[in-house]
Amino acid sequence: MKIAILARNPTLYSHQRLVEAARAREHEIEIIDTLKIYMSIASNQPQLRYAGRDLTGFDAVIPRIGASITFYGLAVLNQFEMMGVLPLNNSESIARARDKLRCIQHLSRAGIGLPVTNFAHATQFTDDLIRMAGGAPVVIKLLEGTQGIGVVLAETHRSAKSMIEAFRGMDANILVQEYIRESGSSDLRCLVIGERVVASMLRQGNEADFRSNLHRGGEARPTRITPQERQTAVRSARLLGLNVAGVDMLRSKRGPLVMEVNSSPGFEGLEKATGTDVASKIIRFLEAMHHKKNSRSSQRSSDTVRGT
Repeated sequence: MKIAILARNPTLYSHQRLVEAARAREHEIEIIDTLKIYMSIASNQPQLRYAGRDLTGFDAVIPRIGASITFYGLAVLNQFEMMGVLPLNNSESIARARDKLRCIQHLSRAGIGLPVTNFAHATQFTDDLIRMAGGAPVVIKLLEGTQGIGVVLAETHRSAKSMIEAFRGMDANILVQEYIRESGSSDLRCLVIGERVVASMLRQGNEADFRSNLHRGGEARPTRITPQERQTAVRSARLLGLNVAGVDMLRSKRGPLVMEVNSSPGFEGLEKATGTDVASKIIRFLEAMHHKKNSRSSQRSSDTVRGT
């Protein structure tokens, strides 16, 4: 296959590992800076250009679109799809997962376990908003935050109210979530590929920070997950339409609670903590997707010939 990786930073661990894994299986692969791609949108003639050349001949595309360039990145990915290039995760599923509020609403409708989550635009009913989340302490999140940035723990009702009002003063969209005390500063990261959890780890935050993100100084170790945790991770990815996803969950008294579903998960921590070759599993899954697509195309062609 000829594979494109849409990514801004070619030196990131996950991107380099995908390149290594693809080349080890004798695929041609290129990392392309998403923001340097430009396109022509014309009826029946979608076109992508990069550094003065046409981006043609690709069989598959692996989108590694950062949150800060979601709008343009999804436009580029959709253009690839219009050109018949197979996406590892398609643009609609990424958009669904990237919008944290809609993602939570989608999972909630399907009965996936979630922390109580509140969302509001006006601040005149802040007291009620905090009470709806079970009262302080509460977790306050920016909708656009990533890697633990824009996530704060408000220990008291007064501090929660001040933080919410401060965020709203910035015209920022926020979520107010129930604090799951029994999880402490730990969470589960499950890497889903297709219908399987291929690797999982427990992330533990440091004593001074309730957030468990490895980018915030947290530590990771491999862990065995329960059948319910496995099912929750796989169902969450499937409900959003994602073939590959990082599903973050909290262990609570009422079972696993999904915190986030990441459509472009980094897997450095997972590979190092578990010893699992995540990159090769992703490439093999993409190969299977490509084979299935070609088989369907061949079947349709045969049906057409028989019909004539």
